[in-house]
Amino acid sequence: MNHLPEPHRPPNVVQLPDGRHVYADTLPVPYTGPQVVHQHIHQAAPDKTVQRVALGSGVGAGAVAAGVYFGPLLVGALTAIAANLAMLAFLALVLGWGVHTVVKSIGSPEAGAAVKNVRRARRRRG
Repeated sequence: MNHLPEPHRPPNVVQLPDGRHVYADTLPVPYTGPQVVHQHIHQAAPDKTVQRVALGSGVGAGAVAAGVYFGPLLVGALTAIAANLAMLAFLALVLGWGVHTVVKSIGSPEAGAAVKNVRRARRRRG
C-alpha cells in the first residue's frame, strides 16, 4: 500500500492506461471526419468560396486543386479577351469617325442640297 501523495505533474501530462506518462499534446487524436467550418460561404474569399462549394458537393481534393489552379488562369484569360475586344471597339470607333470626317469634307454642294431635301421631307412626314 502506497501512502505517498500523487507526484505533481504539469497539467499537460497524462497517464495512459498502461501506466506510461505522456504529454497531452502528443496524444493520438482519433479521426472524426472532415472539419466543418461554421461560416457562411459569402464570408470567405472568392477562391475559398469555390473550394467550399466544391468540397461540400462531394468532389475530391484534386478537382478543388484544379479549380484553385485554373480559376485565376481563367480570370486572366477572360480579362485579356475583354481588353482585346475593347481595343477593337475603340479602333472601329476611330476608323468610323475618320471615314465620316473624310466623306463630310469631300462632299460636293449637290450632296449638301440632297441632305437639305431629305431633312425637309422628314419634317413634312413627321
